[in-house]
Amino acid sequence: MESKKNEPKKNEPKKNEEVEYLHNELNKEVYAIGGHYVLTGNVRLPFHGREILYLTGFGVFDTTCCGSGGCCYVSVIGFIKGWQSKTDENGNLVTIAEPVRDKSTQDELRRIIEKKEMVTQVSFR
Repeated sequence: MESKKNEPKKNEPKKNEEVEYLHNELNKEVYAIGGHYVLTGNVRLPFHGREILYLTGFGVFDTTCCGSGGCCYVSVIGFIKGWQSKTDENGNLVTIAEPVRDKSTQDELRRIIEKKEMVTQVSFR
């Protein structure tokens, strides 16, 4: 199998890849058809000389037809490149981040976060 030159392998960072994270209001219930979720925190975690931004929250599934439940979770935004460095057209704060694509880095972060937070799920954007 021939690989294409200059294409990153799966889960490897793309050169200069950035995402914009629009800071949402914390502790506000957001409703959907099956229940609701709440973002409870924006956490800045020191990591190997850089900082990681992750969100904490919980979801409740209480309006589904097939039962109820819930979970606490973390969503990792990525390495902070510009903490609340700009605003959108409505004046909401925006952080610039570099997604975590490297699998071994994700595994290490997952272990650290699971020790620090009481969560059942850690996902990477």
